[in-house]
Amino acid sequence: MRMTVSLCVIMVEITNNLQLLPLIMLVLLISKAVGDFFNEGLYEEQARLKGIPLLDSRPKQVMRNMNAKDACKNQKVVCLPRVSRVVDIVSVLQSNKHNGFPIVERGQNGESLVIGLILRSHLLVLLQSKVDFQNTPFPCGPGILNRHNFSDFVKPASSKGKSIDDIHLTDEELGLYLDLAPFLNPSPYIVPEDMSLAKVYNLFRQLGLRHIFVVPRPSRVVGLITRKDLLLEEDGNTATTELQSTSSLPER
Repeated sequence: MRMTVSLCVIMVEITNNLQLLPLIMLVLLISKAVGDFFNEGLYEEQARLKGIPLLDSRPKQVMRNMNAKDACKNQKVVCLPRVSRVVDIVSVLQSNKHNGFPIVERGQNGESLVIGLILRSHLLVLLQSKVDFQNTPFPCGPGILNRHNFSDFVKPASSKGKSIDDIHLTDEELGLYLDLAPFLNPSPYIVPEDMSLAKVYNLFRQLGLRHIFVVPRPSRVVGLITRKDLLLEEDGNTATTELQSTSSLPER
């Protein structure tokens, strides 16, 4: 199990002899070195056998010579239009096991623009409730979120959540449409395609991400945020919290 520190403390408490501490530490270090030479720990092997994507603390050396585009060049991105047919959503959920899907919309020039990310669990909730189905393939109006509670989209802690096989739809319902814009995440994490794969690895580790979008490099800068822009200032008169202006702080 490679529990060197915990096992050392347990052995010292059992023996109640601090003089054995150097010998116990030496034995544990040698045992860990020999075990790491042949295989990984018990927990790491169980995670690998169960297919759990457990990331190491540091990226591999080969990732420093790769970029984000190299990691996803062999993958086919499964996207959904903003207003999708119910039968198309069901087909996508049945044909793959992806947990999130990019939502695209046609721009003025005909190009596909990514407007957000929607989770598989959210799609299952919408398909099961059936209250958001519409007859026309046009975006819906405001007020659609009032039909749902936030608790409807929370995954139960004691179960694996809903499955597409548990949802039964009629032929008439499969021919309807569903506007996904009110339910998607409009600001998912995005990286340029030439970003180092090692940096992408660190983002997943530090932020606990499950999805990240890889986009082309050309982009337009709309602003720049520094640490001073994120300092909060409390107003005693109105009892509100506002972002402090950068101009009010001296440069350091």
